[in-house]
Amino acid sequence: MTTWDPAQYLRHAGHRARPFTDLLARVPDLPGERPVIADLGCGPGNVTALLAARWPTALITGYDNSPEMLDKAQAEHAGPTSGGGRLDFAHADVRTWAPAQPYDLIVSNATLQWVPGHVERFGAWVAGLVPGGTFAFQVPGNFDSPSHRLMRELAERAGLAKTLRHDDAVLTPRAYLTALADLGCEVDAWETTYVHLLQGQDPVLDWVKGTGLRPVLAALAEDPSAREEFLAAYRAALREAYPAGPHGTPFPFRRVFAVARKEG
Repeated sequence: MTTWDPAQYLRHAGHRARPFTDLLARVPDLPGERPVIADLGCGPGNVTALLAARWPTALITGYDNSPEMLDKAQAEHAGPTSGGGRLDFAHADVRTWAPAQPYDLIVSNATLQWVPGHVERFGAWVAGLVPGGTFAFQVPGNFDSPSHRLMRELAERAGLAKTLRHDDAVLTPRAYLTALADLGCEVDAWETTYVHLLQGQDPVLDWVKGTGLRPVLAALAEDPSAREEFLAAYRAALREAYPAGPHGTPFPFRRVFAVARKEG
């Protein structure tokens, strides 16, 4: 398991949070007056806090397997919420997590792409919802974009192809809809391509350093010269693939969403 850097991840916090706010906008009202909510892969807790803003009476737990992310979340977001609810954080591995109590909402933001075979977990998660509860998630759908194709090509040349996820890491909206409908849910599935306007020098490289590039950087941590050689080649390729414009660097980013409501 590679180490997460909350500071690096949060350098693009506004852009990263946008899909989660769009996901929440499609989540229906929850059945409980004091909803019980789980956020799978909560990271530094900044988007988990948005759940408390939407449902201020809720009992919310953010789960993550990164001690660094959990420390950040606990320090900045844990505690009572404005409506008498509470926001807590706990260690868990999404690959094996199962509901220990009934939940009104299980939500996941840009996490399931790290979980091979995550669709196989949907049955247990939907079973853990109260009647009328919701399971909602979004995942990046940009694995065939230049940022990731170039990363894989360079990693393969460096003998590190197995460290990265490939374009089968997530499914299509239609495939997610089918999987969740087969579990008896009413499903809303869609995709959106955002065009983030990034600022600064080599902003796309800066973005992926906080997420997708981490496994490569971790694999090269003991060989600084190889690490710098990889970064130099990747930086040059990204500059060509994503040229800066007069207002910044446009960075198209596809996301896949699903909101599944359990029969009530």
